[in-house]
Amino acid sequence: MDLENMLPFVLYDDKCYLCIKFAKLINFLTKGRLRLVGHYTDLGKKIRDDILDSSALSMFWFIDKNTAYGGRAALLPLFFAIISAKGNSESIMVQESCDIGCKDTKAVFLRSASLLSNSKKLAINQKRV
Repeated sequence: MDLENMLPFVLYDDKCYLCIKFAKLINFLTKGRLRLVGHYTDLGKKIRDDILDSSALSMFWFIDKNTAYGGRAALLPLFFAIISAKGNSESIMVQESCDIGCKDTKAVFLRSASLLSNSKKLAINQKRV
C-alpha cells in the first residue's frame, strides 16, 4: 500500500476511551479532511511496522511527509494541520471499542499525563513509505 497518498494522518489508540474522544474532536474540527487511523487496525499495524519504532503504542502520532511526531511533539503540527486541512471531506466513522475500565477518572488522568510526558520525533525514510 502506498502510504504517501494518505499523508498527513493521525494514528491514535482506538481501544482507549479518551483517545477515541480525541480522534472524534479532530475529525469534527477538520470536517473529515484529515485521515484518522487506529493503532489496532490492519493499516495501523502496517504503519507501526513500516514507519514507527517500539514506542509507537505509548502515544498518538501525527505523520506528515517527512516526520512522525508522537505525543507532546505532535500537538503543534496537528494544530497547524487542523487549521489548514485540505482534501476531500469524507464521513469518517471513529470506532468505539473501549471497555468500561478505561472510562474512570484514574485512567483519564493517566492518559492525559502520558500525553504530556511522552514526546518523540522521527524522520521518515522515504523508501520505507
